[in-house]
Parts: sequence; structure tokens; C-alpha cells
Amino acid sequence: MPEISDASYFHGQAGEIFAPREEAELLEILARAHRDLIPVTFMGALTGLTGAAVPRSGWAVSLTRLNRLEILPGSARISPGAVLRDLQRVSRESGQFYAPDPTENTSTLGGNIAANASGSRSFKFGATRDHVLSLRVALIDGRVLDLRRGQQADFEIPALPIPKTTKFSAGYRLAPDMDLIDLFIGSEGTLGVITRAELKLLPAPGELTAGVIFFDNDAAALDAVDRWRATPGLRMLEYLDRPSLAMLDLPHAAALMIEQEGGAELDLKGALENESWFAISAADRERFRQFRHSLPERVNDRIRRTGFMKLSTDYAVPLDRNREMLAIYRRELDRAFLNRYVIFGHIGDAHVHINTFSESPAEFESAKALMDDLAREAVRLGGVVGAEHGLGKRKAHLLRIQYTEPEIDAMRQIKQRFDPDWLLGQGTLFEKKA
Repeated sequence: MPEISDASYFHGQAGEIFAPREEAELLEILARAHRDLIPVTFMGALTGLTGAAVPRSGWAVSLTRLNRLEILPGSARISPGAVLRDLQRVSRESGQFYAPDPTENTSTLGGNIAANASGSRSFKFGATRDHVLSLRVALIDGRVLDLRRGQQADFEIPALPIPKTTKFSAGYRLAPDMDLIDLFIGSEGTLGVITRAELKLLPAPGELTAGVIFFDNDAAALDAVDRWRATPGLRMLEYLDRPSLAMLDLPHAAALMIEQEGGAELDLKGALENESWFAISAADRERFRQFRHSLPERVNDRIRRTGFMKLSTDYAVPLDRNREMLAIYRRELDRAFLNRYVIFGHIGDAHVHINTFSESPAEFESAKALMDDLAREAVRLGGVVGAEHGLGKRKAHLLRIQYTEPEIDAMRQIKQRFDPDWLLGQGTLFEKKA
């Protein structure tokens, strides 16, 4: 059986792999799976970190050949296998701008929609959900739904508590008056498969300034975060801690990466202004993006060399709990993994990522337990266990930290309505009750 893995080194197997080129071909595959009760898992670029696109049995359907991309005034029409960086490039060439900016720009847009991905510019522009105008979704039973904003469900949808965070990607986001389109965004391929989407494009921004601003202590960086959040035009506010910078061969205690429209000045109190980097050209901004992206690449390379699966967090908390959550992270990680972890990411949204580096099977198991303990701390502070990556198979157990069993059962009822034989994305988010 073909073995498949994603960017977290989560492995699975499929009895057969399909790569349709047309929607009709995809619908025929689903019809056969439905008739013969064969599990189906949808795959994009396999850049995900949760195993949602990794099958554990049945058929794997790669959507990468369904990659049409059409630019219109104010929107783009895409197929699920279209690649994020291609949309970014062609929209820029048309004088427009696609706002969501997941770090891995080789990801497919269908995968971004399935996980409700966000990235660094979500600080200003929100997650993928906020930029989806319409979806065409194929269901396992052969039905095809054409959904637009404002179209509500013709069945009852229960209300589930939503964390007071700026991001959410942890199970189905359910509310009685929700748009039906939002049921499929973030559902991780468990309800249906996107065959086409229309995404919002914005006018290209005018003058942009970018910076990598260094600090000689962490407290000064966090003070700057609190001051800068309200800065007009600020659209990115990212954080790198001392161990992250050390992996990039830089000696500083902390750094903040910013991107800003317009000319509002930042208060650089506490910053190492003369050692910081600033840019206004597109070429320099791209170098800064590559600098930011080089960190997860180095992290992944170090983890790969250990032979262990990648352990990372995707937790977010309300903005006013940001410092408290960071202090908890630092205390617990220093106790268990001193000098063998990094913290970086979307601090403007109180959403940073942790990666640990295990050196033995015992440490790996200890790190897994610590990640669960930190998830409980995030929820205790009003946060969410999945902010932009989804939960997939690897992190499905975190759903029980976020929600009660009756609340998860409400999600199962939605799953049952659209996929009564539980064929789609088996093992992702939750199992069917016996």
C-alpha cells in the first residue's frame, strides 16, 4: 500500500491514490466510494501539520491537478489544487491583493479553506473564512452544493461556545444563524470536498514598510506588542524568541516582525533601533518573508534529524491573556526542555507556536504530555486548542479539552447529516460513536 506523510511526519497508507483532472472525474470517484463504502481522504500539497490529509485506509484523492485560477475584479475563482503563491503572484500582477498569508505559500487553496488557515497578516485581515465569497462542494452521495454568503441552512444548527480569540480552527464552528458556507470552511475534509471557490481580492496597498526589530530583553518586546497593536495600518505583528533567533544565527533576546501600510510611526522605545532592519521595497519585504520562513524550515530539519514526529502547538488566547500564556509557556518549557524549544509566531493575535526538540523516546512522550497540559492552560484562559492548522488526526484528542462530550456529539450530528456512512476523512476530528 502506498505510504503518505505530511509536513509533521505523520504517516498513513492508502489502498489506492487518485488524482482527478476534472470535477466530473472527482464525482465519479466519490460515487464509487459511496457505492462500495470505501473511506476517502482528500489531499493537497501535504504541507499540513495535523495528519488531516493523511489517510489511514481506503482511497486517497489528490486534488493538486484541479488547479484552475482565474482573476477577476475584486475576486479570484479557483479550484482546490491551486497554489497560494500563484494566487498571490497573479493577483499582485492585476493590481490586487489576496490577504490571507499562511507561512507555507506552497500550500493549496483548498487545503487553506479546509483548515481555515490564516498566517501573519490575519492580525489585520482575519483568517481564510473572512475572504471566501462562494464555494462549490461535492458530497459523498453525489450531491453538489453551490453556496454563497448569506445562504443559511435549511436544518437546525446548534450553538456551540466560541472562544474569545481572533482565530479559530478546532472542529466545526456552529451557530444557529450561521451561513451554510461557514460549515464547510474549517471542516477539514470531513463533510465534503471543495471543487471550486471564489475568494475576495482587495485593492493592492500603497506604500508598505516592513521591519525586523530587535530587543535585548523579552519584556521590552512584549511592551512594544501592547503599544503597537492599535497602530493605524499595521497588518503584521510577529514574534521570535531568543532560541528562535539563535537558530537563525542572531544574538538578540527577541524580535518583532512588522508590516505596515501608510506612514504612522512606531514607538521604538526599548528596541535596538540601530541594529534593526527596515525595508520599503518589495524585494526587501520578500527577503524578510524568506527570513521568517527559514525558521520553521530549520526547526523541521532539526526535528527530522532526531527521527521523531514534529510536536508543535497551535493554541491562541484572548489578547488580554497574551503575557500570561507566554509566561506559562516559558515556565513549563524551561522546566522540562531548557534550551530545546522555540516560541515564535503571530503574537499580534496572541497566537504563538511552540516546537520542542526531543532527544529520546521518553522525552518525546514527556513533550506530548506537556503539549496537552498547555492546551488545558490555553482553554482555562479562554483560548482555543487550534487556531489556524486544524486538528486533523494527530490533534483530534484536543477537541475533548476544548469541548464537552455533548458539544462534540452536536458536531457528530452535523457529520452524520452530510456523511452518514462516515467515509470522509476517517480519524479526523472525531470517530463515529459505537
